[in-house]
Amino acid sequence: MDLKIIKYLILLNMLLISTLLAESKKLSFGSFAIKHEVTLPGSPEVIYDAISGDISQWWDHSFSNKPVKFYIDAKPGGGFYEIFDDSGNGVLHATVIAAERGKLLRFDGPLGFSGKAIKIVTTYEFEKSGNDSTLLKIAVHASGEYEPEWPPVMDNVWQHFIFEQFKPYIESSGHLKK
Repeated sequence: MDLKIIKYLILLNMLLISTLLAESKKLSFGSFAIKHEVTLPGSPEVIYDAISGDISQWWDHSFSNKPVKFYIDAKPGGGFYEIFDDSGNGVLHATVIAAERGKLLRFDGPLGFSGKAIKIVTTYEFEKSGNDSTLLKIAVHASGEYEPEWPPVMDNVWQHFIFEQFKPYIESSGHLKK
């Protein structure tokens, strides 16, 4: 048998085996948006500082059992990090794409959907409300890989973070103890 034919048969056999071993799944694609607003005591700069930097005091969803630290490095190119241990192992949940202290903080990353083909852009906007409060607006826009249960799950998670974690943290003056 000709050497070219043997090589061709071997290649064909390898392709057949890899096709049999490969697993493919058709993905659904879509998009959704979530918005929340809350008025909090404190100036826009105070609220901005409390929702960025070290957020370990109030952020409670993690990839590790006992993370050492959560923090948002609030500058363009900075990150939203979860540090697992003292060796620095961890995860980058998102990258900061816009930051203006007391006005706007925007980051781009999959957050809890790491490993999925989804783009999520989260925006915090800070507006002065009255003499001593801030209206915090949270907008989350997602597109890409999509499962129908994701929008309500993400909406519930953000309600938890903002209304059950962050708001009580601010109202208890916990942000002043940073």
